[in-house]
Order: sequence, then C-alpha cells, then structure tokens
Amino acid sequence: MRRRDKEITDIGTMEAVIRQSLVCRVAMCKDNRPYLVPFSFGYDDSTVYVHCAREGTKLDILKANDCVCVEFETGVNLVKAETPCSWGMAYRSVIAFGRAFLVDDIGSKRKACDLIMRHYTDEQHFYSDQALDGIIVIRIEIDRMTGKQSGY
Repeated sequence: MRRRDKEITDIGTMEAVIRQSLVCRVAMCKDNRPYLVPFSFGYDDSTVYVHCAREGTKLDILKANDCVCVEFETGVNLVKAETPCSWGMAYRSVIAFGRAFLVDDIGSKRKACDLIMRHYTDEQHFYSDQALDGIIVIRIEIDRMTGKQSGY
C-alpha cells in the first residue's frame, strides 16, 4: 500500500468494517471483462455469504473463474476544503480476495440465509424449501484482506 499512514493492519478492525458495512461489492472477471455486483451479505470466520437467482451473468462468470475480489466500506463522508483539490473523503474500507463456491443444498442455504439476515436484524426468519430451491448461495472464502482508512 502506497500510503502506509492510511493502512489498517489489525484484523479486528478490518472485521469491524465488514460488520458495519451494509453492502459488499463482488468483482469477478471472465474473458478479460470485469463484472461488479452489489450484494446484501453475511460474514463469519473469513467467509462471506451472498445469494442470487439460480441463473444469470454472475453465475456464468463464477463457473468459468471462481476468483473474486470483495469490497466493503463504512463511515463514508465528504470532507470539504477551501480549494477543490483539497476535498476528500473520510472512510474505512476493506478489500478481500478469495474464491467463490456455489452452494445448492437446502441445509447450507438455510444456514447462509440465517447468517445474511443476522447481519441486518436480530429477528428470526423462516425460509420455505420452495424459496430456498429458487436461489443459489455463493460462499466466498477469503484468502487475504487489506484495509484502508482516511479521516479517522
């Protein structure tokens, strides 16, 4: 990282950024064409869980190339200054690199959906087998993460 003064090296701080984020963005690539998708997500033990429909572009890409990059951010605020070139942003962000695996069994999908919902609420939820049959869960196992902050 070029700006070591902005680097987050503590894993606990990086995980706090992840847990405070409302959306993660998953980047993937096929045939030298990048593709970026925002997701609701759940996180546990260096693993991100998202879900999607049973078919579509993201699944086509992940079947060809399971390498992904995931971005999380929190505390984003515009920082105004006297001159335009001095404006900036306050933020904390984490970039994670890993591999994506498609999960299609009902029990694992139910657990993943519970984890995703717990990220947003303490309420309990029920998912019918029919609803779970209509989705695919993507499990992203993180190999490494980097963190950066500004204005903190």
